Amino acid sequence: MRDTIFAPATAAGRAAIAVVRLSGPGAPAAVEALIGRLPAPRRAAHATLRDPVSGAVLDDGLVLWFPAPASYTGEDCAELQIHGGTAVTGAVFEALISLGLRLAAPGEFTRRAFENQKLDLTQAEAVADLIDAETQAQRRLALDQLAGGLSAQYGQWRSDLLGVLALLEAGIDFPDEDLPEALAEQAGGPLIKLIGDLDQALADGRRGERIREGFRVAVIGAPNAGKSSLLNALAGREAAIVTATAGTTRDVIEIPLMIAGYRVLLADTAGVRTATDAIEAEGVRRARAWAAGAALRLWVVDGSLGNEDWALARDLAQAGDLCVINKTDLASGHDSARAAEWAQAQGLELCRVSLFAGGRADISDWLERAVVSALSGADMPAATRLRHMEGLGQARDSLRRAQVGLELGAELAAEDVRMAARALERITGRIGTEEVLGQVFASFCIGK
Repeated sequence: MRDTIFAPATAAGRAAIAVVRLSGPGAPAAVEALIGRLPAPRRAAHATLRDPVSGAVLDDGLVLWFPAPASYTGEDCAELQIHGGTAVTGAVFEALISLGLRLAAPGEFTRRAFENQKLDLTQAEAVADLIDAETQAQRRLALDQLAGGLSAQYGQWRSDLLGVLALLEAGIDFPDEDLPEALAEQAGGPLIKLIGDLDQALADGRRGERIREGFRVAVIGAPNAGKSSLLNALAGREAAIVTATAGTTRDVIEIPLMIAGYRVLLADTAGVRTATDAIEAEGVRRARAWAAGAALRLWVVDGSLGNEDWALARDLAQAGDLCVINKTDLASGHDSARAAEWAQAQGLELCRVSLFAGGRADISDWLERAVVSALSGADMPAATRLRHMEGLGQARDSLRRAQVGLELGAELAAEDVRMAARALERITGRIGTEEVLGQVFASFCIGK
């Protein structure tokens, strides 16, 4: 018999109300021991909670009873809605421990829901995402995943794979039967479609992961180009030190922003140049690493200079980024024209501003359009974690091998189709390892 667990479902500290959750076979007996009866299922009952040994009053509150399997975990569950003072909650916890219950591990309630098939693994992850959601976009994404958006899509692909597998295995198992000619070849069309669907999901640019974790934007450029001034302008405060001394910024300064309902992580990076000491060299290395991992880069160029400094960070810029020609309040130097010409040839967009004179509106508008374009709208639900992308990639690669294998024989193709189906099943948790489950649920808060 499984342990019966309990945990606070509300934050610790002084509060008007605290909710304590119970789950497991001992939950009904624990409720009866505390209040002397078992309330009607799924109806809040006003009750006095008493110590099961001494009979002393612990608190006055509400108790809800959820018999299995119609509960969050699929087990017998209960909720105690008590006053939120630490003395009250501490006394109730001690009473529950005396009854043989134990404090739940992080994520144990949701893990039990998963194990009892109340949720699949993507839905369980969505529970944690919903709790952690800071933006409306994160909330919408988590709710869609919790409602089964990802599960339904991956389940449909798995069903289509089983249809392909049935065709292949029919050709393998019944070669002498009166089956349609080239039965295995009939699997080619569905395979092509499935590969296309998986390619589309993988090409989604980690949209779901970026909504969940934040859209990363790096501010790059040579020293003293105006990177920190741009960060401060977009942040609306003095988040980074701005001086006339080149190389003031040595480390990556990250600022979270909310843009059009999305979480954006904006980073000011060290000026890219040949470092003069070990500290600056490390700052340049971090700048390059952050820029390489960012979804977007703002390349700031000092348009008043007449030397080669504009080119120092250009190798970090990519097509679709923005080249910001700064210091238009000063006389234009060679940097302005040469940097603009190079940026446009490489597919970057161009914006000329004077951050000293307060120009930021054009950059803000461009950044908002870029974020919305990258994160909004899609033909299918977005994967939200790296493990989802890895599973989709493994499934796609297996199907590509199956497509080639059709020319060599149905047996080889069938095995690759099975591998693709297993890769999709690992995402939703239909099959999986204890290591994967432990990693997923370790990130949950206690009580969920």
